[in-house]
Amino acid sequence: MKQLNKDFLLELLKTPSPSSCEMEIQKKWMHYVDAFADEIITDNAGNAIGVLNPQASFKVLLAGHCDEIGLVVNRIDENGFLHFDKIGGINPKAAVGMKVTVLGYNAHVTGVIGVNAQHHGGLKNDFDLEDLFIDCGYSSKEEAEEYVQIGDLAVYKTDPEILQDRYVAGRGLDNRTGAFIVAEVLRRLKEKGCRVGVYAASTVNEETNMGGAYFAAAGIEPTMAIACDVTFATDYPGVNKNKHGDVKLEKGPVLAKGAPINVKINRLLEKAAQKLQLNVQYELTPRMTGTDADKMRLTGRGVPVSLVSLPLRYMHSPVETASFKDIEEEIELLVTMIADLTGKESLNPLED
Repeated sequence: MKQLNKDFLLELLKTPSPSSCEMEIQKKWMHYVDAFADEIITDNAGNAIGVLNPQASFKVLLAGHCDEIGLVVNRIDENGFLHFDKIGGINPKAAVGMKVTVLGYNAHVTGVIGVNAQHHGGLKNDFDLEDLFIDCGYSSKEEAEEYVQIGDLAVYKTDPEILQDRYVAGRGLDNRTGAFIVAEVLRRLKEKGCRVGVYAASTVNEETNMGGAYFAAAGIEPTMAIACDVTFATDYPGVNKNKHGDVKLEKGPVLAKGAPINVKINRLLEKAAQKLQLNVQYELTPRMTGTDADKMRLTGRGVPVSLVSLPLRYMHSPVETASFKDIEEEIELLVTMIADLTGKESLNPLED
């Protein structure tokens, strides 16, 4: 992976983007994509979409959501401590003792999630978010309210780390990696050339309601759509592979199989993988995928969808971990599949 592109990924990962507050990261994404997209479009949900060949009738929508999980301030007590609820799937046990950045209405403020000392009894075994609080150093509610108000968001204060020049670790790889991947696919297709329209969307709100994906697909009316998200790697201690499947880092991107997935799109992806001599892994999504694919599929007259996922360790924690090799291979898989499209493909599973 070129150093410039790796730097762009790290910049995305450093940028706070809790669901409903994606404006800053979207501006950075658009600035990067503007160098090679034929055009950039936005919508009232906050999606940013880079386009190649906008005149083409066969349209491929790639969706990688840029929002991350976070916290939302729901009460400020008399002593200036901030109490909070979750935005997306926060694990309370992972939050204990973490530093956070509160995206206050009047300033970005550093705080710590306090924890009762073990000498004083520690946390009870069945604690929840309502038992935690953020300490920003304020001495009163009045002082806190000069900077923070109810509804302000917060994210863990962590920087991404590169492990052995092989893996990247940090918060919010779910799914700023997806926003990065769709941008890189667009860039390489611009260089390589393709015969279909390509719409690379950095979507919003996936962690909370998937509304961004709905807006994007409803507005574009694509011929087909692929969600580029993450899935659970199971290659670390303590995971029951019999229950959760066998997905490993550095073993390639993961294709979903199940009722929501269009089998002909999967065949195109598998054909591209064979051409590249690239390994793919599989996961099962029997009813729903739990990703942007679900909302895109149900727009307009219906959209054939597939899901290509990046294996990810430690989902929804401050130290999510993924492989640069898997990122590169997912980009190459999508580029090859889309570049090979003629625009005359039928995605009807009942047609040969």
